[in-house]
Amino acid sequence: MQIEWFKHDDNWQDVKNATMTTIGKSTGKYPDSDWKLKLIKSEHSPIRKLKFSWRWKELPYWVSVHLVRHKIGIEHFVKTQRTDRTGTDRDSLSQGAFVTHECEADAQALITISRKRLCSCASPETRQAWQLVKEKVNECEPELAQSMVKECVYRGFCPEMFGCGFDKTEQYQKELQVYRS
Repeated sequence: MQIEWFKHDDNWQDVKNATMTTIGKSTGKYPDSDWKLKLIKSEHSPIRKLKFSWRWKELPYWVSVHLVRHKIGIEHFVKTQRTDRTGTDRDSLSQGAFVTHECEADAQALITISRKRLCSCASPETRQAWQLVKEKVNECEPELAQSMVKECVYRGFCPEMFGCGFDKTEQYQKELQVYRS
C-alpha cells in the first residue's frame, strides 16, 4: 500500500481569524508553532478549517472497510467492486483484493481517527495505512502530527477491554511525555 498523492493548503491565517472571531477579537497575525500546537491540543472548532486530501493505492479491501467506519469530519471515495462497472465478478474477489481509497478530512478527524487506528489493538495493516497519513501530515503540519496519537496516549490510560499492555511500557511513558509537552 502507498499514498499516491497528498494535498494540504496552508490556511492558518483563516484558522487564526476564526479563532479570534469566537472570542470577539479582530484577526491576529499569522500564528507561530506554539500557538498552533495549543489550538490543536485544545481541539477548538477552528481546527476543522484545516483540510487534507489523499489517496491510498493498493489498499486491501478489508483495511479500507476499517477506515470507512470513520464518518465525522471525513469523506471517503473508494473504487467500486461492482461487477457491472469492473467486468470482474465481485463475489470472486477476496477480502484482500486491492482498492483505491481517497479521503478528504479535517484536522479534528485526523486526531480522532488516530486514536483508534494507531492503537496496537488495530490490525498492523490498518496501523501502517494510517501511519502513512500521519507521516504526510508531519511534512506540512508537524504540530498536528504530534497530536495524532493512539488512544492510551491521548487519554493517559488504556480504555480497551483487552488492552495490549503498551501503557505499561517505557515507550508509552516517552510518548505520553512528548504529547503532554
